[in-house]
Amino acid sequence: MDGVETTRDIKIPKDPLERIIGQGKAVEKVKIAIKQRRHLLLVGPPGIGKSMLAQALSLKLPAPKEEVRVLHNPENPDRPILEIVKKEDIKSVAEEEKIEGDFITPSNAPWFVAEQLGFRCHSCGVLSSPNESLCPKCNSTKFSKSNVKRSSPFSDIITDIFDFSVRLPERDVAALKEDKDGNETILIYQRVGDRIRVIDQKTIEKFKAVKEKKQMKVLVPINRIPFVQATGASETELLGDVRHDPYGSHPEIGTQPYLRVIAGAIHEAHEGVLFVDELPHMADLQSFILTAMQNKNFPIVGRNPMSAGASVKVNAVPCDFVFVGACNIQDINKILNPLRSRILGNGYEILLETTMPDTKENMDKIAQFVTQEILLDGRIPHAKIDAIEEIIEEAKRKALIIDNTKNAITLRLRELGGLIRLSGDLAIFEKSEFIEKQHVKKALVECRPIEYQIKERYGSMFNGLEKDSVIENQSQNVRGYG
Repeated sequence: MDGVETTRDIKIPKDPLERIIGQGKAVEKVKIAIKQRRHLLLVGPPGIGKSMLAQALSLKLPAPKEEVRVLHNPENPDRPILEIVKKEDIKSVAEEEKIEGDFITPSNAPWFVAEQLGFRCHSCGVLSSPNESLCPKCNSTKFSKSNVKRSSPFSDIITDIFDFSVRLPERDVAALKEDKDGNETILIYQRVGDRIRVIDQKTIEKFKAVKEKKQMKVLVPINRIPFVQATGASETELLGDVRHDPYGSHPEIGTQPYLRVIAGAIHEAHEGVLFVDELPHMADLQSFILTAMQNKNFPIVGRNPMSAGASVKVNAVPCDFVFVGACNIQDINKILNPLRSRILGNGYEILLETTMPDTKENMDKIAQFVTQEILLDGRIPHAKIDAIEEIIEEAKRKALIIDNTKNAITLRLRELGGLIRLSGDLAIFEKSEFIEKQHVKKALVECRPIEYQIKERYGSMFNGLEKDSVIENQSQNVRGYG
């Protein structure tokens, strides 16, 4: 950390794999998986980078080349026609540019519109290009949690790999406006390059008529980030569904089946990565993942037998994904053997590291991690060198206490990230320009797990539980329940 005074002086690598701290062997396997499209099973305790490895893998894969659509089938509406369109054949963007509308600059748009479309920083209000993920004035992450569907440790480099419109989920923002007669009308504000197009209700209805004439629905768009996290997904979320319509496919009042088809996570991950953390908790759904991996396609059907969608089916919807599963060591035996066999037959099982040697190079990596967490959070100040050094010392203490490893630095980085954020919050509360050593020391006291707090107050967990029980019994007696 020579020449470093604060985390502002630390450069963050553009390569997502270089942002992975202390998992060198796993990164080497990931590089092979990228080139050969291999599946992975990552094993280790929470907070050591399993999700980050999967996201980094997805960002290194080639950008998606196919868009998946369903078309109305006039001869048999319950069997919508599947259409797979190559990127070079997609004309939707050119057609969209033909939409009429008035153009305005972001400075003339309503405040919330400019913010949601990615022009205005939600922290300081300064306008900048939507290509920039960090505000040029306050260096905050420009897009607030309210308008970003997926937070990612690589959000600032996604733009370099994919269309910026993918990273900014809000491409269109709808708003109500009163006309001169006092009637409410809908306006749509649409981001087009560095300008905003304002589309009135008449144009919206015209475009809707054109869209309905096509009788087509995009299931999996070409502009997508090829990383889908399906942790804890239900059967419907994982495999797709067909929405219920009480009027069925009635030509006048019902909704045609093709419009009610919903892609599952396995389909959204087509040409990308499907990531499932805590894989053993997926129980019987593991067998469906295995089938999708084997066939590289999976039908979408209505999953509720009482629904109008139960008779609808779209066959062979593509789902050619790289699968990355993750679990803790104690849960390995709960993964289906055929699924593990499939991963081993076309991929790798990797036991992740929990510590790394205490060297100058690895201390620099922890300093890099501190910087990454500060930039990812976007709401806390940069840290001074003494604060970084205190965080590194805590990382060494954790390696000794938790993993009983001397001369080592912990890789249980989630807890370390919590320490950084609390230190930053304390700095903000004290109106300090930087996170300093005193903030880290104070945070170390305040961020202790609840078990430690109970032990400090009562002497032991047992005494705390006994004390609570006595107080509860006394309270019930006072209320007349005893």
